[in-house]
Amino acid sequence: QVQLVESGGGLVQAGGSLRLSCAASGSIVSINAMAWHRRTPGKQRERVAAITSGGSTNYGDSVKGRFTISRDNAKNTVYLQMNGLKPEDTAVYYCNADVLIPSLYGSRSSNYWGQGTQVTVSS
Repeated sequence: QVQLVESGGGLVQAGGSLRLSCAASGSIVSINAMAWHRRTPGKQRERVAAITSGGSTNYGDSVKGRFTISRDNAKNTVYLQMNGLKPEDTAVYYCNADVLIPSLYGSRSSNYWGQGTQVTVSS
C-alpha cells in the first residue's frame, strides 16, 4: 500500500550538484527513519545517508561534508542534496523508508524501497 517515488537523478560534471527527492504515498500512519542507499555494479550496496523522524542524521564516510539529507514530514518526502560530486559517486540511488502503516490493532512497521534513480558524474 506504500510507494516511494524518486526523482532528481541525471548526468552532471565533477564538482557539480544534484538534489534527489523521494516522496512516500499510500496508507501511512507515520514514517520513522528514511535513508538513501546507492549501488554500483560489482559493489555492495552502500548506505550514504539516513535521517530519523526527529531529524537526527547519519552519513557514510565517503559523502560527509558533501551530501545533506533532509525531510519534509508534511509531504512525506526525503531529500538528498549532493554537492561536490565526484565520478566515484556514480551509482543508482535508492530511497528507503521505515513506515508505520495501519493495521487491525493500530499500526505496524514495514520497510519499503524506491525504484532507484541513476546518478552519473563525468570527469
